[in-house]
Amino acid sequence: MSRKYFNSDDSYGLVAVILHWLMAFAIIGLYPLGLYIESLDYYDPAYRTVPMWHKSVGILVALLFVFRLLWKMFDKSPKPLPQPRFLQTAATMAHHLLLLLLAITLCSGFLISTADGSAISVFNWVDIPALPFAFEHQEDIAGEIHFIVATLLISLAAVHAAAGLKHHFIGKDRTLTRMLAIREDENEG
Repeated sequence: MSRKYFNSDDSYGLVAVILHWLMAFAIIGLYPLGLYIESLDYYDPAYRTVPMWHKSVGILVALLFVFRLLWKMFDKSPKPLPQPRFLQTAATMAHHLLLLLLAITLCSGFLISTADGSAISVFNWVDIPALPFAFEHQEDIAGEIHFIVATLLISLAAVHAAAGLKHHFIGKDRTLTRMLAIREDENEG
């Protein structure tokens, strides 16, 4: 496989970049879609389709999330760019917190969707079965967790994006261009 797919010491490779942006755009789209679902009543024409889209994209994000974690285990991370130690620590903690919040959001969404024992149909292509057990008030508890953690996730993602823009436009460093797979360190053929 070509080196452009893997991270280098200075930049992210195409696989990491594509996974990052696919998940980012999906998460940004899922949040308002989830809020919209809350406004639907039983007789609304979108009552059946919009939740199916939300669940289906959520399952795809979960698959991407697992693949991203596996990919990260086998692909080195680029070296951190020079910055004060406390900012490097804050960035590392924020990345770990984003992953944790995403994992909780995905798990709680699965628990909401399967609380009645029904499978999740992914765009009517494949069904993801429910767990063989449920707990009392699963849908309500998972729903509260899902909303709170998804709100924290989207808020932290906004801070993450703002930090990337700050690095690019104010700090004039390569933080953002590295996540766009723009490599100054080598010529790709």
